Amino acid sequence: MLLRDRTTHLITLGLIAAGLSLTACKPQAPPSVPPPEVGVVTLVPQRLALTMELPGRVSAYLVAEIRPQVNGIIQKRLFQEGAMVRAGDILYQIDPSQYQAAYEQALAALAMAEANLPSARSRAERLQGLAAIHAVGQQDADEASAALAAAEAGAAQARAAVQNAKINLDYTPIQSPIAGRIGRSSVTPGALVAAYQPVPLAVVQQLDPIYVDVTQSSAELLRLRRAVEGGRLAQDPDAKGRAKLLLEDGTPYGREGTLKFRDVTVEPTTGSVTIRMVFPNPDLVLLPGMFVRAVLEEGVDEQAILVPQQGISRDFKGNPVALTVNDAGQVEQKALELDRALGDRWLIAGGLAAGDRVIVEGLQKVRPGSAVKAVPFVPGTPER
Repeated sequence: MLLRDRTTHLITLGLIAAGLSLTACKPQAPPSVPPPEVGVVTLVPQRLALTMELPGRVSAYLVAEIRPQVNGIIQKRLFQEGAMVRAGDILYQIDPSQYQAAYEQALAALAMAEANLPSARSRAERLQGLAAIHAVGQQDADEASAALAAAEAGAAQARAAVQNAKINLDYTPIQSPIAGRIGRSSVTPGALVAAYQPVPLAVVQQLDPIYVDVTQSSAELLRLRRAVEGGRLAQDPDAKGRAKLLLEDGTPYGREGTLKFRDVTVEPTTGSVTIRMVFPNPDLVLLPGMFVRAVLEEGVDEQAILVPQQGISRDFKGNPVALTVNDAGQVEQKALELDRALGDRWLIAGGLAAGDRVIVEGLQKVRPGSAVKAVPFVPGTPER
């Protein structure tokens, strides 16, 4: 009896131990993990004026290379190098003595030729009248008429010689044909100069207003034309033809310019066209040869989509992509077409639309198809 009770007790203990063992081996259900939280930016279209920066050079509005038109010795230089001169100011004086003498000699020759005209004219008229009544031969009358014509031609030649001598004399003072700033002089008083010599005596440049010539690639020109014709960009009539400048040190030039013209020929070696603009330059900040960057408005995008740069990544092929959160709270990857970078944002040309929620924070925690919790991204907040 006692043995049976002990056996029953052992069996009971074994069953209890087995039950405890099975209970210990039963797997526990894992606690539920909430979806990761990501910061998103909801895209809202906005009106955006698009500009382009083009490199260029400053060139003078007018340039006059001062050269002598007669030979001679420079007697005086009548300007200060680097000074402003007016149109008509005398810059150099060539020794006029030989040209004065030639002018006076031409005047004397003209006086002599004109002095012979009255007698020749009177004789021709008289002989013509006598020939009409057969008082003299016709040959004598014809010779008198020929002598009169020769005298008149001689007088005309003398007048032309006087005019030529006067022109040469007037060329001895060398004047500035334009107003502007004059540069350094290549000669000093006492130098012998030659008419139309290849080396100018000085150069006068008009600097206010002043030209800025920039280059634009023909491919960029075609892209802009297609954007306007396709309706993606609209021309702003208020801004059309206006231009701004950035100086060599990056500071903006304080005055606005206007578009003068766009060249009609593409430079074959560079594949670019030249755009010329005119800028006021009363303070002479802009100087010929200076490098600048012109800011021109391309047009206005009425429905521009801008995305922070941290929300754009690249796939294994190098194509731009963005991760978005759909209405179901799942991540989607979208291929993009980028236009350009504007500060810390990308202008999107295709792939995203208004209302899309682009992930810009927490990208390393998600992948396409995963569920996430989207919260508005606030710039400057620490990474979640």
